[in-house]
Amino acid sequence: MKILCVKHINFEGPGAIALWAQMNGHHLDVLPIYQTQQLPSPEKYDAFVFMGGPMSVHDSDQHPWLEMEKRYLRGVIAAGKHVMGICLGAQLIAVAMGAKVTAGANKEIGWFPIRRTDECPDECSLPESLKVFHWYGETFTVPYHATPIACSDACDNQGFIHHSKVLALQCHLEVTPEGVSLLSAACSNELVDAPYIQDPERMQSEPIATFQAMHDALFELLDQWAVE
Repeated sequence: MKILCVKHINFEGPGAIALWAQMNGHHLDVLPIYQTQQLPSPEKYDAFVFMGGPMSVHDSDQHPWLEMEKRYLRGVIAAGKHVMGICLGAQLIAVAMGAKVTAGANKEIGWFPIRRTDECPDECSLPESLKVFHWYGETFTVPYHATPIACSDACDNQGFIHHSKVLALQCHLEVTPEGVSLLSAACSNELVDAPYIQDPERMQSEPIATFQAMHDALFELLDQWAVE
């Protein structure tokens, strides 16, 4: 499978998704759209991964390529391509599918569990509960005909799936220890005293076993998502 990974900022890359692609013999191209300001012809790729970023889906004035991404997403989803979004990427998918993105009731930053929803289909391998990494302030509604797959105490909608080929995750299952450090340094202004915001020391002290369990769950989701 040939996969295009779209980056929105230099410190949020594919993380463990790159390892999964390598392990499974997939070709992964990483495109920094904030530098290129353009996207390739979708016919060149079988699958697309849209990463996170500190901007909002509504920040088109500052980042004109966001509108291009939304149009691109509508096209690749309509074409039946495999599409995955993480955090901002998930919100872009939601908007492209007609849903809304608004400020969340809480910002969620750090290590907090998500739970599998009752609606989550049997073929989706999410465990009943999983400790994962979060960094977001906005949330999406679930698009029409999509199925919610996860929630957390801070946010009702942590992910959805559509026709098995479109997968959206609000949380960062792909993040590595290096990724946590990069986010903590780049976005330290967001680390205020709030119920669902942890300090950098707490975030960076999480045992490697937590990352491994999270990545194992991600790899199972990706294996199912990538099935032709």
